[in-house]
Amino acid sequence: MLIQRRANNPDISFADSIHPLLQQVYRQRAIQSAAELELGLSNLLSPDSFKDMDRAVGLLTDCLQQKKRILVVSDFDADGATSCVLAINALRQFGAHHVDYIVPNRFEFGYGLTPEIVELAIRKKPDLIITVDNGISSSDGVSAANNAGIDVLITDHHIAPEQLPDAQAIVNPNQPDCEFSSKCIAGVGVIFYVMLALRSHLRAINWFTDQELEEPNLALQLDLVALGTIADVVALDRNNRILVDEGLKRIRIGRTRPGISALLQVANRNSSRLTASDLGFSVGPRLNAAGRLEDMSTGIECLLAESASRAHPLALQLDGMNQDRKQIEAEMRDQAFAYLNELSLEEESLPAALCIYDERWHQGVVGIVASRIKDKYHRPVIAFARVDSEDNGPIELKGSARSVQGFHVRNALDAVATKNPGMITKFGGHAMAAGLSLDLDKFAEFQQAFANEAASSLSDEQLQAKVLSDGLLETDWFTLETATAIDGAGPWGQEFPEPVFDGRFNLIQQRKVGERHLKMVLSPIQDPQRSIDAIAFNVAEEDWPGDSATEIEIAYRLSVNEFRGTVTLQLMVEHILASV
Repeated sequence: MLIQRRANNPDISFADSIHPLLQQVYRQRAIQSAAELELGLSNLLSPDSFKDMDRAVGLLTDCLQQKKRILVVSDFDADGATSCVLAINALRQFGAHHVDYIVPNRFEFGYGLTPEIVELAIRKKPDLIITVDNGISSSDGVSAANNAGIDVLITDHHIAPEQLPDAQAIVNPNQPDCEFSSKCIAGVGVIFYVMLALRSHLRAINWFTDQELEEPNLALQLDLVALGTIADVVALDRNNRILVDEGLKRIRIGRTRPGISALLQVANRNSSRLTASDLGFSVGPRLNAAGRLEDMSTGIECLLAESASRAHPLALQLDGMNQDRKQIEAEMRDQAFAYLNELSLEEESLPAALCIYDERWHQGVVGIVASRIKDKYHRPVIAFARVDSEDNGPIELKGSARSVQGFHVRNALDAVATKNPGMITKFGGHAMAAGLSLDLDKFAEFQQAFANEAASSLSDEQLQAKVLSDGLLETDWFTLETATAIDGAGPWGQEFPEPVFDGRFNLIQQRKVGERHLKMVLSPIQDPQRSIDAIAFNVAEEDWPGDSATEIEIAYRLSVNEFRGTVTLQLMVEHILASV
């Protein structure tokens, strides 16, 4: 593991009121000026630059005016769930009389608006289907809807295929000729913008006055936008940071829906001190557990709940599912590492990408396992699970891919599919994560083809695991005040990461906590009289310092630790680099 210090942009100047450490950190982030740190809703991009937004608004206005039936078809992850709930809430507040939803069971119907989902939708007799966080690759499903006389509005953020579905409107920043500049917006952000544009149009035609409706405050939906955006691990450009920041502010002051409050409660998180990482590591996984193990309807109903008495039991169900997911994940992770260890591959002989499959694995959890393996071996990974089928046809595998910086995994799958017609049944996704299906008898061939594609694109340097550090921390900055300032300087997340520092410390104490966690007391080498608590979560025992170790080199974050009402500074150890 190599330490790589982040590049510094000395040309950005900041106000003196900004903490000098934060000035250093910001100069090492992907911003071009201090103005990009100015958040607030007034700085949001306009909905007007979305392609097809006018057509989308026209479809929805017609549904409202004609009292047509609207059906939301959701994806089965947290982004899809929050998108679904936001669409339903807003449309009902706009006066829609018939709004319902379907969330596909990933094990029965797969991803997106498939013809099978359309068959299910027809039973609800919709006039309009709205896809949220899916649909851009659903040409067959849209054709089936068209044949059934159902209009389709696609709202999505995934990369568009060459052939777009024949929908009545498509709102997706990643389709050709869309000028909306935040290409990394999440699905929940896209549907939020659709509702912003619809509200503006309804206001212009005096809809709310004529219908004697109170004009909705869409800022009240930003708790959903923040949760879906963080859970989907999209890049936090300025526009996404604004959306997340505003959502976090509302949750902190208690202006959030009962479902999110209940999820925070079962996760034992203090909503008044909520950070983006709390949403990403505590709330998001509990919501996602429903879609991974069963179907996302439990998560959607939790977020739709209008009272704590309704939301809390659903949050407890989600928490239980998440515990089950953790157990399944642990077993699969251990099986995957055992398999890779049996190969006895040295780091220099590892293929540029890893594809692994075990017939025992759970479809809903392979993505997490792929992520764990990617973190350990620092290369693109696809983990596959078998799809149960009642017919006697070919055995189908579903894979979930996770990538590293510099390797656009969705484009790589496209390249493999182009060079090997018929190998991949279907695929889709982003730069860093994707999904695909193929027949089991194609697995070995695909395994080699994908590794070759990665080898042709990735250099040895890109395959070398690195810790990106913001540098050494001055001893005077090891304070609770500094940690609090960092907490309040976000929101931090993908491509706008929370500061990580590196340094050597005296190792005063160490002990095991739980099954895989390491609790330590450290002191900076330069200031041995100062003792600081530190914790490393999920550390493999072979990486722990030896019993006789007196010094340790770590990469860490400054953290605010709250325990039994006492708030203290704690180092959150990201990597143990060396110990002596």
